[in-house]
Amino acid sequence: MTARPHDQALLDRAKTRIPGGVNSPVRAFRAVGGVPVFVSRAEGAYLYDQAGRGFVDYVGSWGPMILGHAHPEVRAAVHAAVDRGTSYGAPTEQEITFAEAIGALYPAIEMMRAVSSGTEATMAAARAARGFTKRDGIIKAEGCYHGHADLFLVKAGSGLATFGNVDSAGVPAGAAADTAVVPFNDLPAMERALAERPVAAVFSSRSSATWAACPLPRATSRACARSATSTARCS
Repeated sequence: MTARPHDQALLDRAKTRIPGGVNSPVRAFRAVGGVPVFVSRAEGAYLYDQAGRGFVDYVGSWGPMILGHAHPEVRAAVHAAVDRGTSYGAPTEQEITFAEAIGALYPAIEMMRAVSSGTEATMAAARAARGFTKRDGIIKAEGCYHGHADLFLVKAGSGLATFGNVDSAGVPAGAAADTAVVPFNDLPAMERALAERPVAAVFSSRSSATWAACPLPRATSRACARSATSTARCS
């Protein structure tokens, strides 16, 4: 990518107030080098930087922009909501309508609670699973991201199932002691981890966030669910 002095200037300015100059580590570009693109606006399938250059957006804000950016119907709905106020700190009918829509689209989701981030969702899922099963063990697949809660910041070691190798500074060893990491798409390793200790929940992804071109085969996903049924609840 060509030199982008304006982005460099914004990054330098951001670093004086924001750790690393970004509000999420994945935006820092450290793994790939260079300077992150500071977006000024977006429309349809394109992002635009401060100089007005357009970029095809393959990220889609990590999922929510499935209709593209600034879709007219979405904008109209957002404007209508803002006109009624931005936050109430109290229940609303819209929350019920939203939950009903999710249940209609995904019948397996019998109950749901809306949260502000994926980290909150996985923390709540782990706590609910542990409370329901009265078990402490958590299994996660290597290479999959489930938020930055302490129990998920565990790295894989040399074994097929590794417990409690903390992968981030500031995380006490005890916080991740009950989390096992198994290779992605390795059903025998998953079965061994399930048999090794009582497990409350299994966390994996249909495809790892870091290599989306390699989805989890449907047969493996179903086998994992069957294997976990008697010993854990899959999430």
